[in-house]
Amino acid sequence: MPDAISLGVGEPDFDTPWRIREEGIYSLERGRTFYTSNSGLKELRAEIVRYLDRKIGVAYDMNHEILITVGGSEAIDIMMRAMLEPGDEVLVPQPCYVSYVPCTILADGVPVVIPLKNENQFKLTRDELISHITDKTKILVLPFPNNPTGSIMTREDLEQLTDVIIENDLYVLSDEIYAELTYGSDHVSIASLPGMKERTIVVNGFSKGFAMTGWRLGYAAGPAEIMKQMTKIHQYAIMCAPTNSQYAAIEGLRNCGDEVEEMRMEYDRRRRYLVNVFKEMGLPCFEPFGAFYIFPCIKEFGMTSDEFATRFLKEEKVAVVPGTAFGDSGEGFLRISYAYSMDDLKEAIGRMQVFVARLRQEKRH
Repeated sequence: MPDAISLGVGEPDFDTPWRIREEGIYSLERGRTFYTSNSGLKELRAEIVRYLDRKIGVAYDMNHEILITVGGSEAIDIMMRAMLEPGDEVLVPQPCYVSYVPCTILADGVPVVIPLKNENQFKLTRDELISHITDKTKILVLPFPNNPTGSIMTREDLEQLTDVIIENDLYVLSDEIYAELTYGSDHVSIASLPGMKERTIVVNGFSKGFAMTGWRLGYAAGPAEIMKQMTKIHQYAIMCAPTNSQYAAIEGLRNCGDEVEEMRMEYDRRRRYLVNVFKEMGLPCFEPFGAFYIFPCIKEFGMTSDEFATRFLKEEKVAVVPGTAFGDSGEGFLRISYAYSMDDLKEAIGRMQVFVARLRQEKRH
């Protein structure tokens, strides 16, 4: 579609920091094109251990508790396959990233959706968790910072859940792929809370915070016995993650903190712009404190999210994602990504202001 602007893709608009790219090139020039160990390069696992200690305050054993994967997505898949018996239930708070439900089904598990509420800023509450637990519940997915809502869980929010998790002997899949992209407060991992490291698998990677989407590199950190089983599946299905990506990621963890922070600050600038412009537009929207998405409510127009997004694309040539793409509880909302330049954002939002004014005019008539 000529002249269309997309605000639909969750991919950083920044190039991978130059030092990471240079190290990837250098590894190829040096002929480092061999398989690594199934668990990943020892040097990378050591850097991840240091990074996690620094960022979330949890100490891991690089030899037994870290696995390098093909993106965070592979880690989600093989964690489900390693842990689920047929009929085991997985609690999936929605709206959320689209992979958790199909990965549960592929592993013969039963996904149990927990619909999150706008009035709670799409955080998971203690009562919502308790009301969905059965004697078949095995895993709780914690997808925070959240795609698509931008919601985060603070330390206080997480502390409301831990005794319920422990009493019901649940395991947690904590998807922390957006951990580098929080605003106003540091990211807190549930693995850092008392009694939780031994029942939490932390999934993270380099795609979002380090702008390395196409490098396909992630990792899982968790209890040794679970990681051992995940590594078996990984070695038979994958063998190892891309070798040059692993060498590049070592450089990123060691020396690219400044570039990561610069990207985070630019996302924050765009985030604050959108929060203010939606307020001026009169579209209800809580302030997101993580990831690079905002989730405005469009219920006033009496249209489904899909209808709104389709008309917006056809009439103003701007692509956004209907909230229902991330679960039924996303109905009445849109996911707008701000992983785009400020110029594109301003042009797209200008078109949205025109579109919203037209819809309100139609309602009056």
